[in-house]
Amino acid sequence: MPADLWFDSLHRTGTEVLGRGMRLAGGLRRLGLEEGGVVAVLLRNDPVFADVVFACRTAGVYYCPINWHFTAEEVRFLLEDSGARVLIVDADLLEPVRSVIPAGVTVLTVNGAGNGGAADAIAYESWLDAQLPYDGPRVAPRGHLAYTSGTTGRPKGVLRRAVPLAELEDQTARMRSVVAKAIGIVPGCRALMSAPLYHSAPGVFIQNALQVAERLVLTPRFDAEQVLALVEQHRIDVLYLVPIMYVRLLKLPPEVRARYDLSSIRFVASTGSPCSPEVKSAMLDWFGPVIHETYASSEAGMVTVATPEDAASRPGTAGRPVDDASVRIIDEAGKPCAPGEVGLVYVRQPAYPDFTYLNNDAARQAIDIDGLVSLGDMGYLDADGYLFICDRASDMVISGGVNIYPAEIEHELVRYPGVADCVVFGVPDDEYGERLHGVIQPVAGATVDPAAVIEWMRGRLSGFKVPRTIEVVAQLPRDETGKLAKRRLRDQHWAGRQRRV
Repeated sequence: MPADLWFDSLHRTGTEVLGRGMRLAGGLRRLGLEEGGVVAVLLRNDPVFADVVFACRTAGVYYCPINWHFTAEEVRFLLEDSGARVLIVDADLLEPVRSVIPAGVTVLTVNGAGNGGAADAIAYESWLDAQLPYDGPRVAPRGHLAYTSGTTGRPKGVLRRAVPLAELEDQTARMRSVVAKAIGIVPGCRALMSAPLYHSAPGVFIQNALQVAERLVLTPRFDAEQVLALVEQHRIDVLYLVPIMYVRLLKLPPEVRARYDLSSIRFVASTGSPCSPEVKSAMLDWFGPVIHETYASSEAGMVTVATPEDAASRPGTAGRPVDDASVRIIDEAGKPCAPGEVGLVYVRQPAYPDFTYLNNDAARQAIDIDGLVSLGDMGYLDADGYLFICDRASDMVISGGVNIYPAEIEHELVRYPGVADCVVFGVPDDEYGERLHGVIQPVAGATVDPAAVIEWMRGRLSGFKVPRTIEVVAQLPRDETGKLAKRRLRDQHWAGRQRRV
């Protein structure tokens, strides 16, 4: 039976969740979506995502989650490239993108009165109530069609191959094993998700939780104290957090942190970006030995996991390969790196079906070596096979001939009081080639003094790792996947110059 779903004051039983998904599956087929078709989803965190998950598994269609912060042109590209035939959209988000919706796409509006003010749109809830459950033949289930842009170019749709029905039971068992070890989802668990569902990892988390958990609690957005309150209220045992959420939790006053009973927590799953060893240590001191970090991507799936014991014995590691996963480190000449030597990280997780990039199989082949793929991350394996991620190859700064990885610096910078988020990158320097520059987004209402930040950093990092300059901005830009768009900021400084690195 699917998980019960909780969202603010709404509660749906597993039976209700499955029933809605079956009706959506039937409705999508009647709107013309055949097996392998695509429904686009432009929603804030909403229970409708649960409808979509089960509809896609039942009718064999993909869903393409779209970041609701995107511009109209970014939305246009995803709708056109994915070939979506149906768009499910928050009613108040429709007007800004109406002009870019391709002809022939059926629009279903959520959380709006009537038709959401659009004569050509259909109110989702009343439409869903009128649908009959899917009654077609059993087909291979599908999941999300995640778009990832890497570091350059247009975003690419990660299209995972459908698993033939004859192989589905074995593939599912292998996947469930990886999911249990990497993100803690096991039958009967109680799970909490507060991250944006347009991201790939949160999507994977809820897809698995909805299938096997006892309860899934979904929040509209991340709020540090609310997360603690919901853990206590629902006796949550597994939740998904990313490093910036750790930082914001740790910034709560001690009396607030002590107010809530967190003893039910068994597993905290963390993906998305490497976590500072100091931040992880502070979280382990508070939550106990429950923090697990996973190296994963939309393309490769969940490849490694670092247990709490790994974090204590090998600070900074992303862990060892999960089950049958493979990790190799390759140098610029295409040869394997020795233990401790930094190179490009290549991985494979056979628990996941293979993938291609939608409409761009050449890009898929370009990142492949012997069946392993690289997403441009730099790292190394220690003598015992533990993976350490340094940074993305494109983010590495070479200053005076020294390789510097900004991720390490960002881990420290985000801990400065009043810092909500930050990026560090290289900018032109006539003497050193590049020098480090930091950009800070303060917490609302906070004032951050760049000179004070630089002085604070000097006591925490080697001198060559301290940014020479820091600027403060109201809002950091984000790219097509919702991640911080470091490239946009960096390119402003390199415009009109020939990069030497």
